[in-house]
Amino acid sequence: MEKELVLEVKHLNSYYSDESTVLARRKKRRQILYDVSFELARGEIMGLVGESGSGKTTLARTVLGINRDCDGEIIHHSERPQMVFQDPFSSLNPAKSIGWILEEPLIAIGMHDKAERSRTVLEMLERIGLGAEYASRRPWELSGGQRQRVSIASAVISKPALVIADEPVSALDVTIQAQILKLLTELQKELGLSMIFISHDLNVVYELCHKVAVMQKGRIVEQGETEELFKTPKHEYTRALLRASEL
Repeated sequence: MEKELVLEVKHLNSYYSDESTVLARRKKRRQILYDVSFELARGEIMGLVGESGSGKTTLARTVLGINRDCDGEIIHHSERPQMVFQDPFSSLNPAKSIGWILEEPLIAIGMHDKAERSRTVLEMLERIGLGAEYASRRPWELSGGQRQRVSIASAVISKPALVIADEPVSALDVTIQAQILKLLTELQKELGLSMIFISHDLNVVYELCHKVAVMQKGRIVEQGETEELFKTPKHEYTRALLRASEL
């Protein structure tokens, strides 16, 4: 059976412009991504791995349309892709209540019934293990793990087909990481989400992802099914990453 695609990326190049000097106001354009291509099917999790500076976050931001200086093709077969960020505190509005934060995506998709929105928010709070009493709290009143639960809930509450998780547990205590990963995988299965999971932790990627793309210096140097890629890596950079992770 042919897979239903959620995302196609074809020959993507992405650029970044920065001012070479403040006084001259001259901008220097640097290429960050080079000829990146991959596909993501419905319900599939793709791990995106590589050292810091390899272009993983730039790829995520370009796919989401945040970085617009690019060429190639990005074909979304669904609406409203969402992102879970590494730092949940900076991604949540500190002045707003948790209830407000979770209600906003529902308003954005046209859920006009206030009672229905409130009910959906409370159900989601229960689902992520916080409870209705958290609806009136602010992000600064929550622990790091609780904030990341809210960040995940905010990304999935509108039931998008695609979620990009950018190092979603790296800023958390080790004991909390497993809980957040468990929640993320449960929601992914329940909602049938497709996911791009960016991580430095190859052990987590091996357990979580159906396939893996390896990035080095803005290029995907190898990609394939997780089991095959981890057991028989073809590129020397992939082998080096696996050796460093003791896998």
